[in-house]
Amino acid sequence: MECFHCLQPVPKGVNLVVEYKGSEKPVCCAGCQAVAQTIIQHNLHAYYEHRDTSQLQDSPVLPEELNDLDLYDNLDLQKEFVRHEGADTELAALTVENITCGACGWLIERELLRLEGIQKAVVNVTSRRVQVSWSPAKLKLSDILRVLANIGYKALPFQPNEAEQQYARQRKSYIRRLGVAGIATMQVMMIAFGLYFGVVSDLSPDLQRFLWSVSLVFATPVILYSAQPFYAGALRALQASRLNMDIPVSIALLGAYSASVYATITNTGEVYFESISMFTFFLLTGRFLELLAKERALKFATNRLTLLPKLANRETPEGYESVAIKLLESGDIIRVKAGETIPADGELLNKQAQVDESLLTGESLPRSKKLGDAVIAGSINQHSPIRIKVTATAQQTVLAGIIAMQDSALAVKPKAQQVIDKIAGYFIAAILTVAVITYFSWWWIQPDHALWVTLAVLVATCPCALSLAAPTALTGIIHRLNRDGILLKGSDVLESVKHLNTVCLDKTGTLTEGKFRLVERKDYIDSNTVDKLVSGLELFSEHPLSVPLSQLSDAPASFQNVTNEMGFGLQGEFDGKFYRAGSESYIRQWHPEFKALNKHQVVIASKESVLAEFRVEDQIREDAAETINWLKSNGYQPIILSGDSESRVQSLAHELDIPEYHSALKPEEKLAFVTAQQEAGHTVWMVGDGINDSPVLAKADLSMTFSQASDLAQTAADVVLMSESLNQIKVVIESALKTRKIMQQNFIWALVYNVSVLPVAAIGMIAPWAAALGMSLSSLLVIGNSLRLYRK
Repeated sequence: MECFHCLQPVPKGVNLVVEYKGSEKPVCCAGCQAVAQTIIQHNLHAYYEHRDTSQLQDSPVLPEELNDLDLYDNLDLQKEFVRHEGADTELAALTVENITCGACGWLIERELLRLEGIQKAVVNVTSRRVQVSWSPAKLKLSDILRVLANIGYKALPFQPNEAEQQYARQRKSYIRRLGVAGIATMQVMMIAFGLYFGVVSDLSPDLQRFLWSVSLVFATPVILYSAQPFYAGALRALQASRLNMDIPVSIALLGAYSASVYATITNTGEVYFESISMFTFFLLTGRFLELLAKERALKFATNRLTLLPKLANRETPEGYESVAIKLLESGDIIRVKAGETIPADGELLNKQAQVDESLLTGESLPRSKKLGDAVIAGSINQHSPIRIKVTATAQQTVLAGIIAMQDSALAVKPKAQQVIDKIAGYFIAAILTVAVITYFSWWWIQPDHALWVTLAVLVATCPCALSLAAPTALTGIIHRLNRDGILLKGSDVLESVKHLNTVCLDKTGTLTEGKFRLVERKDYIDSNTVDKLVSGLELFSEHPLSVPLSQLSDAPASFQNVTNEMGFGLQGEFDGKFYRAGSESYIRQWHPEFKALNKHQVVIASKESVLAEFRVEDQIREDAAETINWLKSNGYQPIILSGDSESRVQSLAHELDIPEYHSALKPEEKLAFVTAQQEAGHTVWMVGDGINDSPVLAKADLSMTFSQASDLAQTAADVVLMSESLNQIKVVIESALKTRKIMQQNFIWALVYNVSVLPVAAIGMIAPWAAALGMSLSSLLVIGNSLRLYRK
């Protein structure tokens, strides 16, 4: 056999294959297998179809497209990672391998925003992702990737498997660097201990120089290999004309190493090889543990996408075929077996189904679906096989939208962090200034102590913990809330919660379920006959009140000549007789003396007599009363803002014990009310779900809606509640308050540590290795404190 990829003979005993166009092809090695899979996954089938197989040695191992960033301009390939946000806007998340600090983020944002066509570029240093939106008419994705490459950052479109592989590579890299630094530190410390305990006085100058030379041999790989991440970060910061925490670290390492090399060569002065090695080892340990914490923080979101199946069963005229989900298109019919994960958003074609949406909502109980209902990618089919008509795939699915929304939330920095980032730049400048003063002061007082004291100052005061204070907390709370089915679009909730005093709530679909049900009826003739007549007429109505009435009979009457008089009701002909179903005033046109029973809204009648009357009500959410009581007991004022009638809003307000309510409001009147509250000094949160709520949701200081709400409401809202539980309002407020508290603790600790350690280091009371240990522990304390947000 010959290798499908390189066309060379397959060695005996090698049984590796790749799947190509539905069949397995043999390959000669794991390398060819990996490359072939990459080519096939990127839909570059033309490489195999049109390559020249006459001269085997001249066949390229890689198609040129894979080495060219223009590959990412392919529209079919972009379906996997580009989300269309409008007619002239595309959004993508890019993974950037070597982001190390806020200065990297600032440089990337500045360079991208210079490009014509870029609408937004926001860097999340914690996740090492760049969320960028651009106009495809003015700019190509490959142009964006090239700009990042030109300033030293390798960026690729974010895909879950690639993100996991990137973290795996980074872990391995840190482990190798830690191994070199750890082994070298042990050897150098063995020599240093002999020098520390007075053996130096008995050593000849030649032997002392030899021991220093041995230390140099062990310390050199630490400086040249293990410490490379700090140099790279410092160079990028200098390129951006900014200061970051890697600059003082690099100065300390290179300065101490250079002085030690000079002392070894000239056999004069002091060497600091043990301090350099320990310092690098402790710093790398801190960075490695920080990497593990970030990986844990992002694991949940990544898992959401990796849990999606790779293949789907698509219906064809010949039967079903197994295809990659990336090849699905809107309108395709797919079949999902019991227990399988739904691979794409779609419309249910079965009469009913049970699906587990816990991945999205955080609720473990399955949801019932009926014919025509929307089903979401990532849900699990619980019972019998179902057929689905695909409506969205890849980056257009609800699940992809959730990930995009999460990335947006992580990318937007809280105002407090923006202030801290500015302070950190000035703080590093102050550290460098103090270090210079410390060095010359000690040079004048005791020259042989000047270098190591300055080294301790540079290391101990590095503001790593300060820069991690907010991002780690924000990452933790966003992923915790996502796990509970609560999606934040930004960090605004952290800013507004401290002044929150007013919570405005819509009625229908918010305090109530938005699902009307028949609660009372009065029949004046046989109920079966009434059910057939009212079901037949209400089938022609789109009013929410008609839904439960249209389902009263399995054999509704077949009406003809049906007319719908807006605001009144329906009239139609059946068996030669005319009937009406609608409001009391509509029926009175035929029966002037008729008066409906209390709160009965729908009446059905013929010209001869009234046949029946019905009361249809919207059911109050189970947890509405509990949520309102919690708001009031915690000092928040709940207010109902509804477009419904006075009587219904008053009845609901009385039942939920809400003192203030406003009914029959138009959208502009809701907007005016919230504006007036804000002008009076109140911080207003708005909870609503309808199209008419979108203006006031956008105006409020913070707004919340449900996943079943209108698209406009979800676009305008700051928080989307994936479950239908109103109690999530309480969860959002409590989580925001806890996050602010932890952020404050992180800031206070970081500031107290840096300010207090500076004078101690400057007067020479901290050794460089101890300074490195203290700085690392300070950062890890901040990370550990933020990880508490993962627990409820």
